[in-house]
Amino acid sequence: MASALNANTSGVYIISVTPFTDDGRLDLPSTDRLVDFYIDKGVSGLTILGIMGEAPKLSMDESKQFTQHVLKRVAGRVPVVVGASAAGLDNMKRFTGDVMAAGAAGVMVAPNAGLKTDEQVIRYYSSVFQTLGADVPVVYQDYPQVTGVSASVATLSHLINEFPQFVMLKHEEFPGLSKLSAIREREKKGQRRVSILCGNGAIHLCQEMRRGADGAMSGFSFPEVLVQVVELFHKGQADKAEDLYDIYLPLLRHEYQPGVGLAVRKEILRRRGVIASSQVRAPGPKLSATDHADLDSLLARAERKMKAWG
Repeated sequence: MASALNANTSGVYIISVTPFTDDGRLDLPSTDRLVDFYIDKGVSGLTILGIMGEAPKLSMDESKQFTQHVLKRVAGRVPVVVGASAAGLDNMKRFTGDVMAAGAAGVMVAPNAGLKTDEQVIRYYSSVFQTLGADVPVVYQDYPQVTGVSASVATLSHLINEFPQFVMLKHEEFPGLSKLSAIREREKKGQRRVSILCGNGAIHLCQEMRRGADGAMSGFSFPEVLVQVVELFHKGQADKAEDLYDIYLPLLRHEYQPGVGLAVRKEILRRRGVIASSQVRAPGPKLSATDHADLDSLLARAERKMKAWG
């Protein structure tokens, strides 16, 4: 059994897509290949049912089925974080209990929409932590571009010091480098340490690593690149890490596009032989012939540069 999340968790926790068939049903055979692919590429862990995993488009039964299937396939080889955000705390508690019993390493919770003040954020997460219990490691997903909820450094610090089960911050505020630095500075002055893994499509990963991030929680379709970049940073080879990152930056940036980016990511995974269909559950984008041509060019360019880099 993989270990639970903790304040020193590091590496790349890949945000998994959710594979569907062409007619929109869960594709469990592709899910098996996807899990094995991610692990073979060296990821430290998996994160499922995130925003890029199309979690809001799954029914509760599908969410449970997908989670149980992934955990069974992973079989303890790496830790798995499960997105457990829900409008109601009772539903969150039941779902969290189920996934933790099935072998999850922790859950990720984003704030409910509508929280406007620091006091409201603190009150909400205090209820979440108390409801889920002290034995459930929790990832705070700080993604105000999507949730509409901002959390100040002071608010996060209060929750970190008050609730030991808050073990990881998924840092996705944009721009947010100063927030990351501020949290690490507070730790130097005695604040409890938390793991910080960064999202936002890994578009600022190198700068985030220089600021003290422990790694990435992102879903780039070339997970092996994120793994190598983070490993090089941990070895003190930051310049070499950035050189590698630069090769794939145009492709990573293209995959990060709002709206169409998930379709691009799934199409690359399909081309790599991992999933059978690039279907994004409706309502969702479909790539045009011109989109495919753009992707052909970007992939060929990255391959040429990678060969030259060696």
